[in-house]
Amino acid sequence: MISLTDTHCHLADAAFRHCLPNVITEAATAGVRRFIVPATQRADFQDVLALERAETIHIGLGIHPWFAESAAEEGFAELETLLLQHPHAWVGEIGLDFYDKNQTETQKHIQKTCFLRQLALAEKLRRPVIIHNLKATAAVVEAVKQSRFTQGGIAHAFSGSLEEAHMLTRAGFSIGIGSLLLNPTARKAREAAAKLPLESIVLETDSPFMLKNTVNTPANVREIAEITASLRDISVEEVARQTEENVDRLLAKLRYS
Repeated sequence: MISLTDTHCHLADAAFRHCLPNVITEAATAGVRRFIVPATQRADFQDVLALERAETIHIGLGIHPWFAESAAEEGFAELETLLLQHPHAWVGEIGLDFYDKNQTETQKHIQKTCFLRQLALAEKLRRPVIIHNLKATAAVVEAVKQSRFTQGGIAHAFSGSLEEAHMLTRAGFSIGIGSLLLNPTARKAREAAAKLPLESIVLETDSPFMLKNTVNTPANVREIAEITASLRDISVEEVARQTEENVDRLLAKLRYS
């Protein structure tokens, strides 16, 4: 039986509060046996930490760009303290979100400052990061270069062009292929899944989000793997084998940092 990892799922979300054991069991039945669970704001930190399980549930701590404006100095201090206490934690979910065309330059600057600060912390602690990037690839890559960040990580829920994907892989990131694949009209996501080197992708759901009118769950990684295999004309076993190797390579950075 194949084994898969959901490299981005919000298992601490309220949508799973009363059904998490069933969600994990359902995922295991589909072959999904590992999970990476990021925080998005200071209020999430303890809930996410409570889920950490050696070898099965890996966690990230960070401040998402949606919460950059409300991030207080105490939040950054707590983030560093908790990362020091939890040496296997990723830094994330962090990044830039320029989707809203009405954003002011001041708002973008606040996001960039928050992102750069967390990249610097991740570099200092030698941790990989989980990147949120929406309509901001060039700015993300610029920030990575500016901060001299070298630890790599995952550019999650990729939705951009193949050229943007290559920009991110050159910057040291694996590409998160996710629930957009479940939409047959998601041309860019399907092109990335079909054409990127298999060594550069990992699989995810972004549960409980991304699906209309239903709660997304980690079990859907199995279908994402199957669609990826079909697009590449290879077996789902080959997709599982290589993407798991890719995840192992990223997790090794935490084990030996």
